[in-house]
Amino acid sequence: MKAANSSPNSKTVLPENEKQEAVQEPPMFSTTKIKSKRLSFIPLVFLIYFQVSGGPYGTESIVGSGGPLFAILGFLLFPVIWSIPEALVTAELATAFPGNGGFVIWTHQAFGPFWGFLVGFWKFLSAVINLSSYPVLCIDYIDPILPTSFSPLPHYLVISVSTMLLSVLNFIGLPTVGYAAISLGVLSYLPFLVISVFAIPKIDPSKWAVLGQKGRKKEWPLFFNSLFWNLNCWDNVSTLVVEGVKKPSKTLPKAFLSAGLLTCLTSLIPMLAATGAMSLDLDDWVDGFYTVVGEKIVGKRFKKWVRIGAFLSGIGVYQSQLSSCSYQLSGMAELGLLPKLFGVRSKRFNTPWLGIMIPTVISVLVSYMNFRHVTSLVNVLNSLGMLVELSAFIWLRVKFPGVERPFKIPITRLRWLIAVLFIPFGFLVYVICVGTKIIYLVIAVLTAVGIIWYFCMKIFQAAMWLDFNHVVKKLADYEDFGGYYERILK
Repeated sequence: MKAANSSPNSKTVLPENEKQEAVQEPPMFSTTKIKSKRLSFIPLVFLIYFQVSGGPYGTESIVGSGGPLFAILGFLLFPVIWSIPEALVTAELATAFPGNGGFVIWTHQAFGPFWGFLVGFWKFLSAVINLSSYPVLCIDYIDPILPTSFSPLPHYLVISVSTMLLSVLNFIGLPTVGYAAISLGVLSYLPFLVISVFAIPKIDPSKWAVLGQKGRKKEWPLFFNSLFWNLNCWDNVSTLVVEGVKKPSKTLPKAFLSAGLLTCLTSLIPMLAATGAMSLDLDDWVDGFYTVVGEKIVGKRFKKWVRIGAFLSGIGVYQSQLSSCSYQLSGMAELGLLPKLFGVRSKRFNTPWLGIMIPTVISVLVSYMNFRHVTSLVNVLNSLGMLVELSAFIWLRVKFPGVERPFKIPITRLRWLIAVLFIPFGFLVYVICVGTKIIYLVIAVLTAVGIIWYFCMKIFQAAMWLDFNHVVKKLADYEDFGGYYERILK
């Protein structure tokens, strides 16, 4: 907002609404000059698609744990009660409080730097543990079809090298990652289109209404964890809005809608085809079962194409989630929640190369560990962060009612906003409560490490500032420097 020209002694009286806007205009949190091209609409849609799901791979356990009917209902209802509210909250806050930190900025503005750091820490851990699983899954999927000359290489050496190679595209820039996501999305889904077409003559719709299997109990924690894992993380794109999205207030809602439809349809279509065309034995429906589905419906040789599709999908998910991680670290460095070193940029591509290397190296190290319940661990960490994020959304409506929101959820009354978010809140609490003791222990230890890191960093920063002030005051004792220092203070 431009102020009228005035002398130092003149007073300009602003209308009441303009006073509020002047006081509540949010600062820009990204200090990086944008040099690279931004994402166009289609690459952005596929980038969100891979950050959220990446296709039907990993949805088999939803059928196995809950039965066909509940699995189908899950993909029809869960987006309405969870994905849409999360996407709308992300669209409003990402455009009202723009910056590379994304969700870290929202909680920082609402509850202060400590909670901003803690949410960033939880979400980063969730993302990097999730990242570590994809190179492993990629290798596991294609290992049976690799030449025998490849097999003598140590398994973890292959995972380490492949993880490093998968990070290369992120160094070049977001547009490259976005266009790669389009190719990976189309190619990874082609096997499922073939399976769905071949399954049409064999489909028996009555099989879709099967509630379960006699003598087999439903595994609701696995069902909801798998569903949550496949339809979550819409807020990840908030870390890319400033540098990656053109006209976010118009583009983000459309991109979320398109990515949401793409995610649900790409999971539902092969699920309907497979459950309707095959004899149901829910014990068989575990992760990776779609390779067997491809073999039984299309043919024995088609199994390897499903494996290749899973490999390409894993690459797409890894690339998109790594991009979100790297810009999150850069944003936290700009906020002062991490050392400035974490925001170092490549001179050629202007990408946060250290922010890319850190999650890459951590994901390699984590991939050497044997986590039995990775999905649950990732979900609980992410849910803790999301509880604070949704609370920050409510509080920011109260704290900064006059901030310009280029995109705003069309609900003004606070009690209606709370009512809309009541089910998402309840579901997040449920996901946290179904965790196991070992998961709670791991999260407690990691959280303690993060809190210690935060306060040590604050103490170090304070010590550095006090030491700097002491040196400057000593220099100010000299006659030639004292006047200069006094002028600086004024």
